[in-house]
Amino acid sequence: MDSNDFIGMVAKRANTSSARATALTQATLRTLAERIDGGEARDLATQLPEDLKAYAFASSETGERFGLDVFVQRVSGRAEVEPALAEIGMRAVFDTLREAIPPGDYDDVVAQLPAELEQVADPVAPFDGGAAAVRCAARPAPRHRR
Repeated sequence: MDSNDFIGMVAKRANTSSARATALTQATLRTLAERIDGGEARDLATQLPEDLKAYAFASSETGERFGLDVFVQRVSGRAEVEPALAEIGMRAVFDTLREAIPPGDYDDVVAQLPAELEQVADPVAPFDGGAAAVRCAARPAPRHRR
């Protein structure tokens, strides 16, 4: 996935313009890099499109400890949007990250966040309209050996 695809997915999920999605993505990645440990931030950065890597590098080896309110405030201030839109944008960025990087790597990032951030960084994939259930129902039942 390149940065245009990433930003496009964030814009679609947040129902906002590409310019605003770019600001929300950069602000969310920068704030995330401050919150997680430096090594994890570097690992995350290596998985991102080239244009977004710089925003995920941590300035410290030890992540700052802050919760959802501070995370939203920082994203809101950096992206210059209202807190409600910042939270929508954060969710869109995390949902896009979940698709853009390997599941184990996403889990490693989310594991460093406080539980209250799960409402925007839910480690479970977003609802796909039932497509997964349809795929499972279409598979033949396993045969049991006796």
